[in-house]
Amino acid sequence: AVVHAKMAEVERKATTVKDVPADVFIREYSLHLKRSGLLTLPKWVDLVKTGTNKELAPYDPDWYFVRAASLARHIYLRGGTGVNSFRKVYGHNSRKGTAPSHFVRANGGLIRHILQQLEKAKVVEKAPKGGRRITSTGQRDLDRIAGKIRNRK
Repeated sequence: AVVHAKMAEVERKATTVKDVPADVFIREYSLHLKRSGLLTLPKWVDLVKTGTNKELAPYDPDWYFVRAASLARHIYLRGGTGVNSFRKVYGHNSRKGTAPSHFVRANGGLIRHILQQLEKAKVVEKAPKGGRRITSTGQRDLDRIAGKIRNRK
């Protein structure tokens, strides 16, 4: 039994983003993006709405980093995803009072701006067939943070 315990310690499996819960990973990666200074916040970050169905800007002051972390995770899991697909992912129902609700896509300019920032940070790159894909340095960073989360448990 002692031999098996030592072998289990030696055989450490690599941790990927798929191995950790999404909410915990997005929170940790957004803190990493904020601390590292990889992304530069636009001056309109506190004024912009995330979609036409919203009345106000997000209340969380770090929402830009959270959205960037969510986009990076999504591209990691499914490469080749473009701005229009993300507009569908982050869209919501638009409530129209007594009239029936309808689905409205999210703000595309905002998603495009975040993806361009992630490209400058060398986390994602444009895919040859369209959309974005994760770079090797981006994958290494995301896996490193996933490993930190897994080791903490």
